[in-house]
Amino acid sequence: MRTLLPAVLLIAFAPALPAQDTPPATAPALQWGPAPPVFPAGAKMAVVHGDPGKAEQFTVQLSLPDGYRIPPHFHPTAESVEVKSGTFLFAMGDTFDAGQLQTMRPGGKGTIPANMHHFAQAQGVTVVEVSAMGPFAMTYVNPADDPRQAAPKSPERP
Repeated sequence: MRTLLPAVLLIAFAPALPAQDTPPATAPALQWGPAPPVFPAGAKMAVVHGDPGKAEQFTVQLSLPDGYRIPPHFHPTAESVEVKSGTFLFAMGDTFDAGQLQTMRPGGKGTIPANMHHFAQAQGVTVVEVSAMGPFAMTYVNPADDPRQAAPKSPERP
């Protein structure tokens, strides 16, 4: 009888208990497309939350092919990175030095302060999630590394 009473009370008052938020069984699929032209060609990006082009918090995922490199660069705001899959190699500095690369594996997280010079490489197909305050901006330490510099310029109009 002692064990039956709690069960009866739970059943009797269950309708009065507040509903709990439960996550959907399946999250909406991310919409992948090419990463913005500030990234070297080959990366894909999906917006998870927010708008990277606005002054608000945002989260994106980047899918990087094996061997993909991001030359030394920096951002005007801090960024948080989490490895979702693959192996993400990173280091701080003004020149890409493979000997300095540190390894982050799935579940690994880190924060890079604003204006900190850093670079990265993917080992295997790698997906990273990046959160920061927008609007997103990326400046290459060496302007010649900026992929937009290689883009053909439109002719000037008189």
